[in-house]
Amino acid sequence: MDLLSCNILHTSLSTLVFVFSCLFGPCLGSELSFVTCGSVMKLLNIKHNVRLHSHDVRYGSGSGQQSVTGVTAVEDSNSYWSVRGTRDAVCHRGTPVKCGQTIRLTHVNTGRNLHSHYFASPLSSNQEVSAFGDEGEGDHLDEWSVQCSGSVWGREEAVRFRHRATDALLSVTGEQYGRPIQGQREVHAMSSPSQHSLWKAMEGMFMKPSDSAAFRGEHVHTEF
Repeated sequence: MDLLSCNILHTSLSTLVFVFSCLFGPCLGSELSFVTCGSVMKLLNIKHNVRLHSHDVRYGSGSGQQSVTGVTAVEDSNSYWSVRGTRDAVCHRGTPVKCGQTIRLTHVNTGRNLHSHYFASPLSSNQEVSAFGDEGEGDHLDEWSVQCSGSVWGREEAVRFRHRATDALLSVTGEQYGRPIQGQREVHAMSSPSQHSLWKAMEGMFMKPSDSAAFRGEHVHTEF
């Protein structure tokens, strides 16, 4: 096995260890009070008590891209999202995400980015939100700015995500799908801020600055 293959295998194993530590024990970096680049987490819509979710089910209208919904289930692994930088601005693992910073949210299980555009959403005819791209790479419509009140994104803080290209806010207003995703809520984007567009970081793994070394192959932490 060559060095590149070893590094890829090491990174994959490290990621799996982190995920299992969150599912079956304390999450790495759980003492942090802020969200950091490289963190993997679930996002809760406070108003409707649903977590941002995606899966390999495509919309039957609009863009036809991978659907994004809200689910009440806490334990669903399809609700994990990774905090990443954009193609033009690197987001170094373990560094705090600043208020106003532009990020991408990548769906862990499918590798597609949270995305929006001027298609109408299926149920409410608001602005469609989808998951788009391949292995974490999409386009500029995957970019969202974090709207929060302090200097950095606090884990206990209710925040908003503003779509950079269209200026709309990631929202849920309660419309529910039928089959094949019965009971899941429509996630869409809306121009005006409201209680429907407030989100909070929940379950996950939050990278500390020193934790990033493990992903570079320097050493693996044994905190868990």
